[in-house]
Amino acid sequence: MVAQFRLIHGGNVLNKDTIAAAIVWAVITAVGEVLILLWNIFPVAASREAEIIDEAFLVLTILAIPIMALVVVAMGYSVLKFRRVDGSFEDAEYVTTHKTWVHSWLVWTSLLCIAVIIFPGWIGILDLRETQEHTADVTVDVTGQQWFWSYEYPDLDVSISQELVLPVDSLIRFNITSPPEDVLHSFWIPAFRMKIDAVPGLMTYMDVTTTETGTFNGDQNFRVQCAELCGLNHGIMFTRVRVVEQDEFDAWVAEHSAS
Repeated sequence: MVAQFRLIHGGNVLNKDTIAAAIVWAVITAVGEVLILLWNIFPVAASREAEIIDEAFLVLTILAIPIMALVVVAMGYSVLKFRRVDGSFEDAEYVTTHKTWVHSWLVWTSLLCIAVIIFPGWIGILDLRETQEHTADVTVDVTGQQWFWSYEYPDLDVSISQELVLPVDSLIRFNITSPPEDVLHSFWIPAFRMKIDAVPGLMTYMDVTTTETGTFNGDQNFRVQCAELCGLNHGIMFTRVRVVEQDEFDAWVAEHSAS
């Protein structure tokens, strides 16, 4: 049955089904945005970098909600409203393209793409790279191999593999590699959100500025986890991480120093 209620917009006709779907979309979008802002979806953020990445993720989620809602509502409404019933095989009513909608879709999606390239994309990368020229408080040389991590603190004369201990409120620079004869691994600490590959024969690095104390026993996001499938025991290739106050870190260094 042809819809009787119509709204003229820019020379095109919007029927009551379009308006009804738009209202449903607006409601679902509003509910989704409120929920995402009220519900803390992130695990512990124990570094400056984690806060930057979480902010970027939140912005992208906020932007994605209306787009996903639009797709779901359009598909759901079409299935429910225009499905074939009573065994009828009659052709549907001919519908022409709504040119204003097509043109506006092209414009606002292009603007959206440009916007997210700038923020959080380009601006976020600059924020993460801000510490590149800074002198690190602690340097840790990391080696990943099947199937364990080992750590050296070259300035502190400490070598260890059982646990990664770091001071809070400090810039940590990780130099990461894998032996030439080994396979590709990936160095990831969920509480810091940062991740980078450990490439055989190649040195990579990443900076992390710790902001919160924590331990693996208190929160399992305080761990080094291999995030690149690397063989039989990939799943257990992890190390406990402990972020402590400076005094406790100094005492730990004194206890484990080779000198």
